[in-house]
Amino acid sequence: MADPHSQHPAKNPSLLGGAMIIGGTIFGAGMFSLPVVMAGVWFYWALAALIFTWFCMLHSGLMLLEANLNYRIGASFSTITKDLLGNGWNILNGITVAFVLYILTYAYISGSGAVIHHTLGKMGVDFSPGLGGTLFALMVAFIVWLSTKAVSRMTTIVLGAKVLTFFMTFGGLLGHVEPVKLFNLNESNPSYLPYLLMALPFCLTSFGYHGNVPSLMKYYGKDPKRIRSCLLLGTLMALVLYIIWLVSTMGNIARPDFIPIAEQGGNIDVLVAALGSVLNSASLDLMLTIFSNFAVASSFLGVTLGLFDYLADLLNIDDSPVGRFKTALITFLPPMIGGLLYPNGFIHAIGFAGLAATVWAVIVPALLAHASRKRFGSPHYRVWGGTPLIVVVVLFGLVNAAAHILAKLNVLPVYQ
Repeated sequence: MADPHSQHPAKNPSLLGGAMIIGGTIFGAGMFSLPVVMAGVWFYWALAALIFTWFCMLHSGLMLLEANLNYRIGASFSTITKDLLGNGWNILNGITVAFVLYILTYAYISGSGAVIHHTLGKMGVDFSPGLGGTLFALMVAFIVWLSTKAVSRMTTIVLGAKVLTFFMTFGGLLGHVEPVKLFNLNESNPSYLPYLLMALPFCLTSFGYHGNVPSLMKYYGKDPKRIRSCLLLGTLMALVLYIIWLVSTMGNIARPDFIPIAEQGGNIDVLVAALGSVLNSASLDLMLTIFSNFAVASSFLGVTLGLFDYLADLLNIDDSPVGRFKTALITFLPPMIGGLLYPNGFIHAIGFAGLAATVWAVIVPALLAHASRKRFGSPHYRVWGGTPLIVVVVLFGLVNAAAHILAKLNVLPVYQ
């Protein structure tokens, strides 16, 4: 597969290659937050929230593509935002991009520490989650410092292992699904809707891929039909995998049993341990543990490389070994300190990422499409739906932002 970051489009690049870039970016360790935060709304409403979020996030990506097509191949998100919306929006956009990448790096340090703690605990070794996350972060920092090529090779290995263990794990989990648990038949007159707003920011974070849209233009050239198909297939692939994950978890763990999982911080190790105890299968438990390790590792590598490159470009730090060491320090030190001070913040971090991602992955792309149409018309491609669809996407972003703020102010009900 050709390098998606190359300055020249590949010859006849495959549709599957681009779709895998998008699907692989979306589907990662963030999936572990979904069943925990969606326990309140449970399966049917969780399904509705995921599908509606997928629809809005797909179309915000297509709106970004529409605007991007009016610029040279290789033009960054920042270049387009500054030109169409002005410096103020570009600064806000840049701050939210950096915040999302930093907060996700912290989330994966927290998640990796929890997974290492759980994995070693099965071997009878008591290992602190904070220390585990720090050591894992140092290992990833070393790989990122070496080169982008080293990250690419490691990501390929980890991604292959993740896909393999995914099918081995979920084939087993689906075989244990109980309809009584999945459809919550044991609870009389359960209440779901009050918890819907609480879950939305986590759904939004679970469909973040928008930074890859300019990369796909480098990969395919100005071919909107091909890129649109990549976005559709890649996001649909992630949606299907999320639904399988919800069926696998909610069909094995009863709704009330998610309350103690959330009370313990909702971290990855707690959910994996709960699934393992319900399944009562040593081989499945082992597969789930291995899969969770690879899921965290692949997400961690992808996010930290993105943050590393972003900071190097922003701060104009050279690519020498000393320069890369400086960038690595700025990239990893703040979230590592956070991971040591607050090792169980995975769920909270994912929620905060949803708040910031609302700006750069939802609202800004919709505004870019609107401004692009006013200035250029639509010479290459126009997203269907006109202004009403732009309004729907912006409203979706504003509702997500409001939901997160209200949740932090303890205004929204919590399932407990």
